Amino acid sequence: MKKIIVTGGAGFIGSAVIRELNRMGVGSGEIIVVDHLDESDKWKNLVRLKFADYMEKDDFLKNLAEGKLDTWDVDTVFHIGACSSTIHPDKRYYIKNNFEYSKFVAEYAFRKNARFIYASSAATYGAGEEGFSDDESQIEKLRPLNMYGYSKHLFDLWLKEKGGLKKAVGLKYFNVFGPNEYHKGEMRSFVVKACEQIASTNKIRLFKSHRPDFKDGEQKRDFIYIKDASAMTVFFYEKRDVTGIYNIATGEPHTFNELVGVVFDALGLKAQIEYIDMPPEIKNQYQYFTKAEMSKLKAAGYRKPFYDFAAAVKEYVNDYILPSKFLADYPK
Repeated sequence: MKKIIVTGGAGFIGSAVIRELNRMGVGSGEIIVVDHLDESDKWKNLVRLKFADYMEKDDFLKNLAEGKLDTWDVDTVFHIGACSSTIHPDKRYYIKNNFEYSKFVAEYAFRKNARFIYASSAATYGAGEEGFSDDESQIEKLRPLNMYGYSKHLFDLWLKEKGGLKKAVGLKYFNVFGPNEYHKGEMRSFVVKACEQIASTNKIRLFKSHRPDFKDGEQKRDFIYIKDASAMTVFFYEKRDVTGIYNIATGEPHTFNELVGVVFDALGLKAQIEYIDMPPEIKNQYQYFTKAEMSKLKAAGYRKPFYDFAAAVKEYVNDYILPSKFLADYPK
């Protein structure tokens, strides 16, 4: 069988992509999972998935460098693996993990004439001065606000310069939330963090706005449920003739006030919100508003309806978070 490589396959989005492939009947004989299993519980994301083999990232890179994987018959590479933290102190780490690693994997995929689908990020859009269009002819104008976004932007630019965007698909994931993100620490979605805050304090803390055009808690993000994000990702596995950069979002942003209101409602509690100052270290790299342009994805043929926002949040809270350790004793 031809192999499907999924880097970051034990992670949040990577494991959801494998789950989506499994639903299509792809897995036991084809999928090779590549990841770095650290001290977190990320390994648990793999337990219910079907795949042919697992390889540690360092071994994968070593085998690539030594040509040991040149004999593989590779159909598709989903390159989802990356450092997803926006607050890592060592900027070289971003370059090594998000830029150089991505170049190495892309070059391998192109040598094998394999489909190459990779994770870019909405963080590349910065504050949104140039809008949120996934038209790759405009990416040189983008100005990311943090090193994570810049490392993803560098790879987008490199791939475009090399002509790679004509034979690859780059996916700009917006604010994804849903099951299998629990290992991500501070990078988990605010849905999980909100539930934990309620469990410990009976209230939720939101950042105050430091811009006059946004009230406290009225900062807006284009939130997307992981089940939609993974379905969109696998769409490009099936749609082999489509290339370029695409937004993975809904095009319908929601405020943080709205988000936490749904969380409180899901728990059957009255909303209690406290607004706090934004930490100085993130104040200058905070996105106040994101709204993806989705016409390009629709033009490519994606027709599946999105989850309703409130329904998705409630499903996540009631079907996944509540049964977990996070809210064993949440306040009634």
